Amino acid sequence: MATLTAVPSWAGQRPDPRPAVQLAPASRAAALSDSDLEVVRLDPSPAPPGGTTTVHAFVANLGPDTTASPFTVIVTLPEEVTAVGPYFPENCEAFLGREVRCTFGPGLPEGRSATALVTVRISPMAHTGLLTGGKVTVISPDDRHPRNNRQPFDIRVVETAAG
Repeated sequence: MATLTAVPSWAGQRPDPRPAVQLAPASRAAALSDSDLEVVRLDPSPAPPGGTTTVHAFVANLGPDTTASPFTVIVTLPEEVTAVGPYFPENCEAFLGREVRCTFGPGLPEGRSATALVTVRISPMAHTGLLTGGKVTVISPDDRHPRNNRQPFDIRVVETAAG
């Protein structure tokens, strides 16, 4: 006796479509590395009132692991300084003109660094001297040593050269 079915017998034997790459289990994909990201202090070059300079937000991975998660670099500017761009990397975003956030993907090896570049303008009303209160901060779920995740920076305001 033959059994009639609505689906051909070979249809049930086909394998389900699978991704071309085997995916890691969710628990492994979410694993964090043992990374120590450190912000290194770098003061921007001096600039005159109304002039521009660039903040170099320099972050080093002290290891021992390569970063497994993205990390964010936040540049907070002193009073009388405004972020104007361009920025590097291109995904950097300014918030209220005095804070810029840049995201870097996972994969920063031990002993390597990443730098966000933020162009800023000094207020035309700024007096010559030192503008303090700037800081660079790095945030990462991989970083288990937060004591070195922030450094201040200062911007020296200088007189314009006589021309």
